[in-house]
Amino acid sequence: MKLNLFTPALSLVFLGYMLVASAHAAASPPLMQAKSEAETKGYIFLTSHDEIVARAKSEGKLKVFSGLDGQRTLKDLGEQFKKKYPFITSFQAEERGSGGASQRFLMEIKAGLAKEWDATTVSTDLYSEYPPYIKKFDILGMAKHGVLDLPAQVIDPITRGVVAITSEMQVVAYNKKLLAPDKVPARWEDFLKPEFKGRKFCADIRPSILSALIPTWGLEKVADFARKIAAQEPVWVRGNAGTMPTIASGETAIFMGPNFGPVVVYQSKAAGADLGYRVIEPVPARLGEGNTVLATSEHPYSALLWLEFLVSAEAQRTIDKYEPGEASLFLPGSIQGEAIRGRKMSLVQWDVFQNMEAWQKELVRAYGFPRVEKK
Repeated sequence: MKLNLFTPALSLVFLGYMLVASAHAAASPPLMQAKSEAETKGYIFLTSHDEIVARAKSEGKLKVFSGLDGQRTLKDLGEQFKKKYPFITSFQAEERGSGGASQRFLMEIKAGLAKEWDATTVSTDLYSEYPPYIKKFDILGMAKHGVLDLPAQVIDPITRGVVAITSEMQVVAYNKKLLAPDKVPARWEDFLKPEFKGRKFCADIRPSILSALIPTWGLEKVADFARKIAAQEPVWVRGNAGTMPTIASGETAIFMGPNFGPVVVYQSKAAGADLGYRVIEPVPARLGEGNTVLATSEHPYSALLWLEFLVSAEAQRTIDKYEPGEASLFLPGSIQGEAIRGRKMSLVQWDVFQNMEAWQKELVRAYGFPRVEKK
């Protein structure tokens, strides 16, 4: 009897090894040097995209925890991803949700209770706590050498393994029936004018807008501005989406610094007909939905392909389709990118991203620890 050693499974493994061997043989000296330098520092560096795909083929599964909309965005993205990589036979995605979901999930990671997850969103407020739990892929190095199709500016150069798939910019939202365009602030300092004193505008108790001005204004100037804003006695709110209806209905005339995305989303609704916005320079902007591969991932190479896919033109169009204004301003054709074109930004880049949590605490103190009046 003739014994067939090459079963389909063994053939797939053999093909994977052949692709890996071929990739190493074809790698250029600069690429091999980058690999050597990365591995010296404890990072994982692959020298070809085919090698990543070959390893992902042997995994065939992926489970992700995401800040994107689960019912629409993630469902569509998952279908596209499986079409692109049909060997991913099992794809599961769970939406992070609001409230303390990120903190609870991080606690599960720390306790070793999240081992079934492969990729996760990284909370901005808890960013400094994630590095010990991130798979040490040198995503930045692989992107710079063309192994991964990712623009370097969306990858954290410190961890080298977190990819920002969205971005945030702050604008001014206002009711077009209550405020004529020439009455809407054209500068952030305009909110300190007498006509805006005494519950005339909404301000979020979480000072995301102000912390994003620090790269341009500096902490001292922004903290002073925060104290002056508090003296204007604004209507203190928490959250963007929940505040949009109060502006659109005319309950309050104007909202200082909501995220651009929720404004665009609400404008598309019938109830948002009277909602307008203005982009003020410097435009406060920051990297948004950070994603990474978990150190405990059982399918890390499938997760690596997922991160690459999320910043593709196809995926970014899908994000803007279901969550208008959320796709990254760094990527061509996004709604944010068009809105910010040619304008001066105050951008929270990776080198100061880790300061956001401390900055916001400082600014909350400058605000005087306000309490929410409207949710």
